Amino acid sequence: MAERRVTIGSSVGLHARPANLFCTAAGKQPAKVTIAASGDRGPVDARSILSVLGLGVQSGEEVVLASTDDADGEAALDALADLLAQDLDAAPA
Repeated sequence: MAERRVTIGSSVGLHARPANLFCTAAGKQPAKVTIAASGDRGPVDARSILSVLGLGVQSGEEVVLASTDDADGEAALDALADLLAQDLDAAPA
């Protein structure tokens, strides 16, 4: 199982818009990915916006992304970890 630990970069945490962007990106990945937060929150399917919102992840909090798909999992985790590290709620330049 491949894993990535990433600190949430969005200034509002993983809520509404950032969660939607993350779940949409996860849905486009060929590998199934889960996301978990501290305190026994998760793991949940990264494609499910309701599950991701239910984690209540705050800005600066660390999450764990995981995939059991060896072929595509590493690339999926890298792409999603890079996305979460950004401030997804910032206004586009």
